Amino acid sequence: MKKIIAIACSTGGPKALQQVVPYLDERIGCPVVIVQHMPDGFTKALADRLNANSKLPVCESENNQILKNNNIYIAKAGFHLKIEKIRNEHRIIHTDEDTRLGVKPCADYMYESLATSGYDEIICVVLTGMGSDGSDGIEYLKQSKKIKLIVQDKDSCVVFGMPGSVLKRNKDCITCKLSDIGNEIIKNAEG
Repeated sequence: MKKIIAIACSTGGPKALQQVVPYLDERIGCPVVIVQHMPDGFTKALADRLNANSKLPVCESENNQILKNNNIYIAKAGFHLKIEKIRNEHRIIHTDEDTRLGVKPCADYMYESLATSGYDEIICVVLTGMGSDGSDGIEYLKQSKKIKLIVQDKDSCVVFGMPGSVLKRNKDCITCKLSDIGNEIIKNAEG
């Protein structure tokens, strides 16, 4: 079964990612794609900082980049990130459409693109963030794919907007504190 881990975060996300990404290792056996709302020019520095403390390679996404297992991709600010299956490979495609929900990249856009991917199961992780980005995309995605849903709990969030809006629509979420998210991701990727 082909899996992918798709993470969405906004306000408080860079710090939260520093507590999640270092725990991920080869046991996940699949790619990780992260949409973090940031201004253009800042996602490269975030990727470099995470890469310095990660067991897996972390990079800022590039257009037409092939997704590889046990690699982590941070969506490049200023573009939406779409996952497309081209022949037997999955690639990251950057698009320069208008902002959605006032942001670019938008997690909804990423989750929606996974609906037509060759991945059988998507582990959706929603961390701290303002607004509701991710919620509509996950609703769309679960109509066609098997998903596992992990959200950060209210007490460990800087802002509970994004995880809260997902939790409202999905009572079967795994909700856990930030310090447990990395282990929860590994458990679900292995299972």
